[in-house]
Amino acid sequence: MIDPRLSQLAKNLTRYSTNLKEGERVLIDAFDVPDEIIVELIRAAREIGAIPYVNLNHARVNRELSLETTEESLRVQSAIELQRMKNMDAYIALRGSNNIFEASDVPAEQAQLVSQVMKPVLDWRVNKTKWCVLRWPTSAMAQQAMMSTEAFEDFFFKVCNLNYARMEDGSEALADLMRRTDKVEIKGQGTDLSFSLKGIDAVPCIGTFNIPDGEVFSCPVIDSVQGVVQFNAPTVYQGVSFDDIRLEFKDGRIVNATANNSRRLNEILDSDKGARYIGEFAIGFNPYIKEPMRDILFDEKIAGSFHFTPGQAYEEANNGNKSQIHWDMVCIQRPDYGGGEIWFDGRLIRKDGMFVVEELLPLNPENLVG
Repeated sequence: MIDPRLSQLAKNLTRYSTNLKEGERVLIDAFDVPDEIIVELIRAAREIGAIPYVNLNHARVNRELSLETTEESLRVQSAIELQRMKNMDAYIALRGSNNIFEASDVPAEQAQLVSQVMKPVLDWRVNKTKWCVLRWPTSAMAQQAMMSTEAFEDFFFKVCNLNYARMEDGSEALADLMRRTDKVEIKGQGTDLSFSLKGIDAVPCIGTFNIPDGEVFSCPVIDSVQGVVQFNAPTVYQGVSFDDIRLEFKDGRIVNATANNSRRLNEILDSDKGARYIGEFAIGFNPYIKEPMRDILFDEKIAGSFHFTPGQAYEEANNGNKSQIHWDMVCIQRPDYGGGEIWFDGRLIRKDGMFVVEELLPLNPENLVG
């Protein structure tokens, strides 16, 4: 018997997140997930009259391919995958992982080569299709969250099957405020940061790009970032774990970067010119996600958090920065994580993780659950 939570999630992904229409083609990109959810997605797409396609991936296989792949081999793969993506109207990715560090021993230069050559596929998917990406609950993820497998699965489906429409009014108000804001100031433990949003759009994310969701993102004017930010959420990038990342900025550029693994951090930030500039600023407010678990699709939505992203800017809120990396780094500003403040043009809009202006109160946790 199919778990009804799978059926509900499949319907949410096809009817709400990607809003599939009759005759549209959708690629279901599955990474180490059970057949049952793929089957439910196929059925849900066909109920609408959409046409599903499936691509199966396995982390151990991808690691082996990456270890000794060549630019020539990758260019052939990129051309094939780009042509397939150009034939799709929508894209749904289900990303499970039995070992989040599976790619940790892929050399940095190989990881950078894969990212660089495959980037046109990512760019087409992000900019030209209706897309939604979500993680899949595994025992490895439960361990990351320090929860039992059953408790984590309950948490996962509560978060992913949240009524995201409840975020609509508050997130639109926050996006409108960000569009009208010039100077942003962020203060907290180890953080004294300022930058401009002038002339750059803001985008509400309420279940139509990622599941889980709950953020509004924009992008700083590329040379406006000044000061220092200390991130208190751990992160995994290119298969490597990082803690206590601290970035110093001058005229938009990261001029000093330290962490528990400063050498690898700086190798990634030296991937290309754009990697030391910021491509995204976002405020997170998912009421059910409270603690970091080294999974960015969850961590970037943590209630009371913001994230700041070295690398590529999204097309929808763009400062012109281009890079093969896009690394969301998260700082939690609730009192249990040291608190903090966000100011827009001299007006305090969030303190210790709670919105304090009238139009944004609907985004506080008590107004999003139930």
